[in-house]
Amino acid sequence: MESSSDHLFRGPFVGTSAVVVRDGRVLLGRRLGAHGAGEWSFPGGKVDAGESPEHATARELAEETGLVATAVTPIGWTSDVFAAEGLHFVTLHHLVIASGEPTVQEPDKLEGWSWHAWDALPSPLFGPVQALIADGWRPPTESR
Repeated sequence: MESSSDHLFRGPFVGTSAVVVRDGRVLLGRRLGAHGAGEWSFPGGKVDAGESPEHATARELAEETGLVATAVTPIGWTSDVFAAEGLHFVTLHHLVIASGEPTVQEPDKLEGWSWHAWDALPSPLFGPVQALIADGWRPPTESR
């Protein structure tokens, strides 16, 4: 029988998330396909070689939601292991102010976008979202 120590992980990769807060609510999408299928997640993805995390956050936000980031501020990082897929990400989380309304840009990767109160988030939550919550981060209380 194979033990968890026998399992080889790819990574760590550097990932990024865009925590978009408006009117006291945070934007989440329900993932399809790859790791985290059926879980609620912030927009985000991998940071490309030579790309700044802030640029990657804005790029991923636009690619996934059609929103345009007008301000990107680092808020923390989490170490996220996806054992079933053999992946390890260090996720750099960013608070983002964005213009526009979210739409599904990648229907093969995401079921839909919706806004949620921080104290009433849907479940199940994607690992990096859970880890950010466990670290004690909370969105600002003022509307954006």
